[in-house]
Amino acid sequence: MNSKRQKLQVLTLIFISVVINYMDRTNLSIAAAQMKSELSISTVEMGLLFSAFAWTYSFLQIPGGILADRIKVRVLYPIIMIGWSVATLVQGLISNFAALIGLRMLVGAFEAPSYPLNNKIVSQWFQEQERAGAIAVYTSGQFIGLAFAIPLLAIVLEWVGWRGLFITSGAVGIAWGLVWYFIYPRRLSLGKTMSKQGNTPPSSADLKTTKQQLKVAFTNRKLWGLYLGQFCLGSTLVFFLTWFPTYLSDYRGLSIIKSGFYAAIPFLCAFCGVLISGTVSDKLTRNGVRPELSRKAPVIIGLLLSSSVIGANYVESPIWVTVFLSLSFFGNGLASINWVFVSLIAPKSMVGLVGGCFNFIGGLSAVIIPITIGFLVADGDFKPALVLIFSLALVGSLSFIFLVGKIEQIPEPSTPSMSSNNSLL
Repeated sequence: MNSKRQKLQVLTLIFISVVINYMDRTNLSIAAAQMKSELSISTVEMGLLFSAFAWTYSFLQIPGGILADRIKVRVLYPIIMIGWSVATLVQGLISNFAALIGLRMLVGAFEAPSYPLNNKIVSQWFQEQERAGAIAVYTSGQFIGLAFAIPLLAIVLEWVGWRGLFITSGAVGIAWGLVWYFIYPRRLSLGKTMSKQGNTPPSSADLKTTKQQLKVAFTNRKLWGLYLGQFCLGSTLVFFLTWFPTYLSDYRGLSIIKSGFYAAIPFLCAFCGVLISGTVSDKLTRNGVRPELSRKAPVIIGLLLSSSVIGANYVESPIWVTVFLSLSFFGNGLASINWVFVSLIAPKSMVGLVGGCFNFIGGLSAVIIPITIGFLVADGDFKPALVLIFSLALVGSLSFIFLVGKIEQIPEPSTPSMSSNNSLL
């Protein structure tokens, strides 16, 4: 199999996996109404059930990143996919609330290494000038999943009920996990055998190295610039995943049908944004444009566009509200290639670990932002919530400008040059 065909095959595997990943994150929101009625779950309990995924997903990002560095992709990815899919399927077989909480946490735990693995795969298979486009393609899977898979899940719910929805979702993931193992190429496109990391247990020297790596991961200024930017970027995404439909229906007075129609438009805009960003960024890189422009510019512009969400506070027409929110989410899509900086800046031996830290900090937005918005809108005014998202988008752009700075790879932890000016200590 030639190099180009292998790359397409690998990217297709990641893309479909991301769609399944987000399908299993969002199926609960589709099933919520039936579950509340049948299982007598209160609104507060449903809120806890929604949040259970984010806690484990966020806090296991760092261990997940370490696993991504140590275990072969072809082995680890099917394991975690089948794991979260089994946990999804079992949700359709039980009625105990505590067990449902535990299973949602288990889904988050198994999904935790997925994005560090996605980034590692792209770093292995794609040259530097190709990575933004590759990241854009698989990242677009989350927007496609949210824009198109949700109606499909609603149809499944109509046919087989909430239990059948979870069982069907889980079965799809289990099947795809097996397909992944047998289809994922055993060799890299350049003809080199894939890394054999993870074949032997870690020695005391390995553990010492891991401590040094953790120190670098949490003290380097550039990396904290990435982490903060990811948190701010994730905050906009989380708003659209959680409170956006409620904002349209309860605070803008749209009917369920109209709110569903209007809600789909920003997701499609985000999908276009991430594909445009990846394509343009890679083209500029191939033409020799320095990464400060080819890589950082789309992310900074995207975050600045995300701040346009504030415009919805100053218009009344649902059409203009949708325009501002669509522009904001389009910007979020533009900035979603920021995973490319992990492989460009992190030490080569720490791509998985830094990816885990990066996604951990970003994942905290899924824990903090929905709760914060809940407090801000408690008096019936949604404007403070949009001010929050606006402010965080600006902070994210400033983080990439001033903290990340010049795009250059951080030396390995063992090298003396590690005590550079980039350290926060």
